[in-house]
Amino acid sequence: MRLDKYLKVSRLIKRRPVANEACDAGRIQVNGKTAKASLNVKVGDIIEITFGDKVVKVEVLSTEETYKKDEAKELYRVL
Repeated sequence: MRLDKYLKVSRLIKRRPVANEACDAGRIQVNGKTAKASLNVKVGDIIEITFGDKVVKVEVLSTEETYKKDEAKELYRVL
C-alpha cells in the first residue's frame, strides 16, 4: 500500500492530499529515511511523522485497504 494512502486509512493523517504535502515537505520518515508518498509500506515498517515540534513514531501492524474509523488504530502501534 502507498504511504499516503496508509496514512489516510490508518487515520494518522485525516486527508490524502495532506499526507502528500507532508511527504513532499520531508516531514515523514520510514525506517529512518525520508519517504515519498509513493513508497510501498510493509508490515513491520517504522513510520516517523513530524507535526511541528511533536514527533509521532508508529510501527505498521497491518496494511488493510479499508478499515472502519473505530478499528483504524489496529493498523499501527505507537512506539
